[in-house]
Formats: sequence, structure tokens, C-alpha cells
Amino acid sequence: MRVGMTCIFEGHENATDEEVWRNDLRLADLAEPLGFDSLWSVEHHFTSYTMSPDVLQFLTYMAGRTERIQLGSGVVILPWHNPIRVAEQVAVLDIVSGGRFVFGLGRGLGRIEFEGFGIPMSESRERFVEAAQIIMTALETGILEYDGKYYQIPRRELRPQPTRGFADRLYAAAVSPESVRIMADIGAGILINPQKDWMEVAEDLAAYRARYKEYKGVDAPPPLVTGWVCCDEDPIKARDMAQEYIGGYYEYVLNHYELGGRHFDTTMGYEYYQRLARSIQKHGSDRVVNNFIELQIWGTPDQCLDRIVAIQEKVGNDGFNGVFNFAGMSPEVAEKNLRLFAAEVMPRVKALPPVRL
Repeated sequence: MRVGMTCIFEGHENATDEEVWRNDLRLADLAEPLGFDSLWSVEHHFTSYTMSPDVLQFLTYMAGRTERIQLGSGVVILPWHNPIRVAEQVAVLDIVSGGRFVFGLGRGLGRIEFEGFGIPMSESRERFVEAAQIIMTALETGILEYDGKYYQIPRRELRPQPTRGFADRLYAAAVSPESVRIMADIGAGILINPQKDWMEVAEDLAAYRARYKEYKGVDAPPPLVTGWVCCDEDPIKARDMAQEYIGGYYEYVLNHYELGGRHFDTTMGYEYYQRLARSIQKHGSDRVVNNFIELQIWGTPDQCLDRIVAIQEKVGNDGFNGVFNFAGMSPEVAEKNLRLFAAEVMPRVKALPPVRL
């Protein structure tokens, strides 16, 4: 199994924004020497939830600081961008990195972000599909051209010309069944950010694989799984870390995305989140926070490995991307977490044979 590291640049009250960035950059510089296969980051705007407004900018910077490690976007939110500019940035990043870029894309969820860009959330699905078609066609053919509902592009060349295909380097974030179907249609692998029971995820993936096979005529690629990691030699300390840091992180998720909000009731394309919001309104947030903690990777090195193996058995992923610094961890705690996982867990994860479902 491939193993990656994800930097999310989450702000907190114990550090300035610049300190947060410098701390995560320091950890990012450790990814290659510690033996990770890939380095990832995210895209978010306007709050300290994650302060990474331009994932391609960060990855281009890291391309110049690394030699072999793959560089993944987890993800570029297409409705918030001009697809021409995304295609150009991706073409440049792939050239300067020597073909090490893994393109992850998504359609977004945060109302504060959509409103900040002046884009109605109800348009996200259609905008995503159009933008993905524009970008992927340009990266495959070198030509920008489109006449759609939201984007009209006269025929132009993409320069610099892309020199490598993305057929095996394209992933999309998907949680809801609606998004999973869209990702199958565009030919993307699935990048899983766990928010619901793994058996539910397995059911969604079965539908995705069937649709992918129908549309593309080949089997879908195995998914990649992202997980929030709290690893310590002491199982009690690791459990306490999970409660404090993983639980604290998900409370920030609930706030940033307003997951208990009623706006999902009137927002087209977010049916899954309508149901989640009603559950939170009925039962409160404690249940979903505890459920999120149980989905993640925490415990001793042996326990962390067991959790990763259990996930692979259910969803058949061939990659795991760990988040090691979040929810106000001190630099010392984050680095120890990262180094222990890299030394004691990662070699055994890399040795795991594939599971085909």
C-alpha cells in the first residue's frame, strides 16, 4: 500500500497564522526523508479551519524542495476557480515536478466559502462537471474549448503543453452517494475523507465501481483513504490524544461546514448533508464527533496498523494518507506523532498486499 502525508495548516489560538504555516512546512520537509510516498494538502478559504487557500501553490513550492515524492491535491475545489487557470497551473506543476503531481479535485461544501466567492452552492454540481470536463480535456489534448451553461471558452491552446496523461493520477473527494456517481462519470478514483461508517462507504463504492465499469469499460481504480492519526507507545495516552485532537478537529469541521445547519434543506445537490444535518439536530453533535473519532487511526503502533488493515478489508484502498498535525497540537507533539508512525507503522502498511473488491 502507498502511504502519504497530508498538511492541512489548521489555525489555532496558540500560534499566529505564520507560525502555523512554518510548523507545517517543517513537517512537510520531513515527508520525503522519512520515506512517505506522497505529500498532500487541501484547499479552504476565509476561516482558520484550514488556511491553505491555494494547494497548487504549496505543491509547486514543495516540488522545488523534493526529488522523488509524489505531490497530491486533496483537493482543488473546481467551482471556485476559472478552469482555464487550473489547467494551466496543473500543466506547469506537472512539468516542474517531473510528472509527480496527483490531481485531486472536488466540488466543495462550505457555505462561507461559496458565499465568499459569490457562487451559489446549488450550482456546485453542474459547475464541477463542466469544469472537470474542460480541465481534463485540455490536459489530454492540449486544447481549451467549451460551450456550456457556466463556461464558454473559444478554442485556445494550453501552453505549456501537457506531456503526460492523468488517467492513473486523477482522484476526486466524495462523501455523498451523489458525488460518488459524478466521480465515476468523469473517470476519477475516489479520495475518501471518512465521515460515516465504513460499511456505508463500502456500499457507496460498490455503486461507484459498477457505474465506472459501465461508463469506462474497465475496473475502477482502488480508492485512497485519508485518516487523522494519533500514535503513541502508551495506549492510554493515544486514546486521550484521540479524544482531544481528533475530537477537537471534528468540532471545527461541524462549525466550518455548519453540518447541523438548516441551509442544506434548500440547497440542491447536497441531499446527503440534509440527512446528516437532521440527525445532528435531533441527536446533538456528541454522537457524530465520537463516530468520527472511531473512524480514524489512533492507538499504539500495532493498534494503528490494525485500524488501517480493517479499513482496507472493507473498502479495498491501495493508499493511505495520514494527517499528523491538527487541532492545536504543539510542534513537539505533532513531530513525535509523525515520526513514530513513519518508523513503526508505515513500513508494515507499505507491505500490505492489495485487497480487490
